[in-house]
Amino acid sequence: MFTLKILEKEGIPSALAKAERYRLLNEPMEAESICRDILEIDPTNQQALITLLLSLTDAFKQALNPAFGQAEAILANLGDRFCKSYYGGIICERRAKVHLERGGPGSGRIAYEWFAKAMEHYENALSTCSPGNQDAILRWNACARILMRHPDVVPASVETTEQMLE
Repeated sequence: MFTLKILEKEGIPSALAKAERYRLLNEPMEAESICRDILEIDPTNQQALITLLLSLTDAFKQALNPAFGQAEAILANLGDRFCKSYYGGIICERRAKVHLERGGPGSGRIAYEWFAKAMEHYENALSTCSPGNQDAILRWNACARILMRHPDVVPASVETTEQMLE
């Protein structure tokens, strides 16, 4: 095995910038690696935790597990109620989108459940956000628009009723 090299504390700001750049380049594994290097020397660095969480959710399309469980574990380490609610919503929303894109039997019901959970998290985030922070509203509205565009994405009770009518 390899012994990983340790990042110097002075390198954290530029490493965070690189991690964000890799996320924007759709290279979540590289961003994840950088964040893990930062967290080795600064385990409570909120920016690194958030970027790591987002990098893991970026990877949901390739492999939902173990990334989903890892993202949820990181959520517990975020510092305030707003972040926990908001990023909990991001995790659920991105999982919903994976189910929606994959399709298949029951995917609409599963996607709906995850969108509903995301919207609930965003509602909770709204009650704790600072004035002027509209991020949770924007995410809630995005979920609502997706649900309005996809009439096949419905709760289990509606899906069952419609199947029985056919």
